[in-house]
Amino acid sequence: MSRSTTPPTGTTRAIAVAAILFGLLSLYKSGAVLMDLGAAREAAGAYVPFVVQFNFGAAFFYVFAGAAIWSGRIGQAYALAVLLAAATLLVAAAFAVHVALGGAFEMRTVPALGVRAAFWAMVALLIVLGRVR
Repeated sequence: MSRSTTPPTGTTRAIAVAAILFGLLSLYKSGAVLMDLGAAREAAGAYVPFVVQFNFGAAFFYVFAGAAIWSGRIGQAYALAVLLAAATLLVAAAFAVHVALGGAFEMRTVPALGVRAAFWAMVALLIVLGRVR
């Protein structure tokens, strides 16, 4: 999982671009809610602040991981992917506690957290399998 000596494959570049775009979109969407830009906060409905704050912070690491994949720093990308998947699962567990205690939430948060965790777990798995190099 060290720096690759072969040019990145199309799959590698596609995953890198997806991670970077995912990060930029997350920065935009969560940043708009946190900074109350336009009608973003109202459109978010019963958002859970710690989930939005996590998504905003994690989005920077999505971009870093995508850049690491693109530039062949696969070991760094793997570490970030594992970290992001694990951190997202921890936030999902805290979110579940919030919901179990009767906290307000939007149902769309449930699949959103699942997609985020699954994306980074899949990136880590693809690295381990040698599909990302």
